[in-house]
Amino acid sequence: MVTVPRMGKFGKHLLSEWLLDPSVAYLNHGTVGATPRRVLHAQRELSDRIERQPAQFMLRELADVHADGTWEGPSPHLRVAAARVAEFVGAAAEDLVFVDNITTGANAVLRSFPFVAGDEILVTNLGYGGVTNAAHYVARTTGATVRSIDLPWPGAAIHEFVDAIAAGIQPQTRLMIVDHITAETALVLPVREIVEACHARGVVVLVDGAHAPGNIPIDIASYGADWYTANLHKWAWTPRSCGILWAAPQHHDTLHPTVISWGLDHGLAAEFDLLGTRDPTPFLTAPFAIDMMREFGLTEIYGYNHELAWWAGQQLSQRWGTAFATPEGMISSMVNVALPHAMASADAAAVRARLGAVGIEVPVFAHPAGLTLRVSAQIYVGHDDIERLGAAVLELAADPRCI
Repeated sequence: MVTVPRMGKFGKHLLSEWLLDPSVAYLNHGTVGATPRRVLHAQRELSDRIERQPAQFMLRELADVHADGTWEGPSPHLRVAAARVAEFVGAAAEDLVFVDNITTGANAVLRSFPFVAGDEILVTNLGYGGVTNAAHYVARTTGATVRSIDLPWPGAAIHEFVDAIAAGIQPQTRLMIVDHITAETALVLPVREIVEACHARGVVVLVDGAHAPGNIPIDIASYGADWYTANLHKWAWTPRSCGILWAAPQHHDTLHPTVISWGLDHGLAAEFDLLGTRDPTPFLTAPFAIDMMREFGLTEIYGYNHELAWWAGQQLSQRWGTAFATPEGMISSMVNVALPHAMASADAAAVRARLGAVGIEVPVFAHPAGLTLRVSAQIYVGHDDIERLGAAVLELAADPRCI
């Protein structure tokens, strides 16, 4: 019997802090996030403030427009927000810039890197498809190649992931792209050890941390990576879309955004902060969202979400009669669980749609061994949501129309 963890101060009663439909068991926080009401209110107030003096705010207060890097008066708004976020993720403010999302950040790194014909970009079978597509595009335009290596399935020991990547590096490998938390299988990978293995073989590393900030405690600078890009709108409660890109100091001069504008040659912050007219409010609201998380307690949030995800993995697999061997240390606030064997040949999109029709939002994935789904725990999710999912899946498994 799987022991149910205590709810404490978190659970379904906190759903009112979000705009989410209370009739839906929302177990998909990890896909595009969900922004709390108070954070959205702060964003709207900021939008109203901009509209009272739009030219002053956007042209003279938002970012550093001075070619010599000097600034009179208060620091630019984007730099103030970046400093607050940098503290949250374990980075120096001068190494961190805002991007719309991790796909934008990864594109900036890949399209700035001096690939030549014969170079190789190494990706993994657990990587995010959008970033892998960007790697293929860059390879196509530079004469480089992309190769994917297979990482172990959930259940393998942590060192096996490091060993697989180290073994996959070849003399022509120039850059490795690796997820901090994998998108579908929801595994927390040992990025520090992976970076060390790659650097020992002369390979630079881009870490895709899309699911990390707000999901687990992170300390970007300590990982030793060359670049780290992440989303804040998934787990750090910020409005969409809001991401960050961190670069080690030795890469500042060669890193450029995919949109070149007024900041060209004025330094990393100016290049990424001055991309033309766009809505800056998601970035500027990020410190408020982080403060709200701190109000609830970061340690408590991480602990509750992890315990609920870990319990969900054990509870659902036991109820469905499927294997669950993922080490607890590789689980964050998400967990991937195999669906019943009777559903192995079912269509993933059809299963997701049928669960949606009964008020359960959860992503379903197709793999060679069968279907899995990914449960996201958040402080507004309760054990009854997991039980509701468990029962709904069993009903589908007994329904021949889903086979």
